[in-house]
Amino acid sequence: MSLLCFSWFRGDDFPAPAAVLPTLSRAPEQTAIQRAPFDVTVAGKEYRISPLYRYDLTGLVVSLHHADSWLDYAHQEWGDALNIVDLCVVWGKNATSGIYEEMRFSHGQWTCYYQTRDQKTWERFSESEISNNHLLTNHPAIRRKIRSARIGDQIRLVGFLAEYAHGDFRRGTSTTRTDTGNGACETVWVEGFDILRRPPAYGRVARWLGYCLIALAAILWFRLPPNFGRK
Repeated sequence: MSLLCFSWFRGDDFPAPAAVLPTLSRAPEQTAIQRAPFDVTVAGKEYRISPLYRYDLTGLVVSLHHADSWLDYAHQEWGDALNIVDLCVVWGKNATSGIYEEMRFSHGQWTCYYQTRDQKTWERFSESEISNNHLLTNHPAIRRKIRSARIGDQIRLVGFLAEYAHGDFRRGTSTTRTDTGNGACETVWVEGFDILRRPPAYGRVARWLGYCLIALAAILWFRLPPNFGRK
């Protein structure tokens, strides 16, 4: 039980600020391009990809959502098998200052949420140094790398900010880091993805061991005789 309490108290498996790589201090690089739309097929469905800008992002993953999660009904209803994972990422002072340790992050089907109860922390947090990224690719190796990403990973992805469509379904992309709310997410056709550094694994290990101990205790409780330990 103490292991599980420790892991809950520890919260997300974020790296210590001293472990944040220097490259996370830079803002995403966005360059205008001229590239014709192209078609890809995923899960038997054809998608039209319309690239808008070359994009290069290095940051710290603070929240994520897998589109094939059993809680996700929207991607299934819209037949969207191309958007495999959403990664909520911070960079700049949001990464190098360690302020992410004072924030709480979570994810919906399309949206990254962040909050704090401390007004001074909120004033220090930059809403222009965080983004929710809808990641698209049909490349098997890149899909595996993206799916392996975890909260606390320091990552780099390169590709294109892009619009995409399938039948009546359409999705655009943000092209600035200063917007918020509906439509502020970046939609990225990924051509390269690297996990630069993972956080220490002790938080995940502690949670796993804690849950195992709780399960073992429950099994033993139900299997013991009714009068065990009684006078």
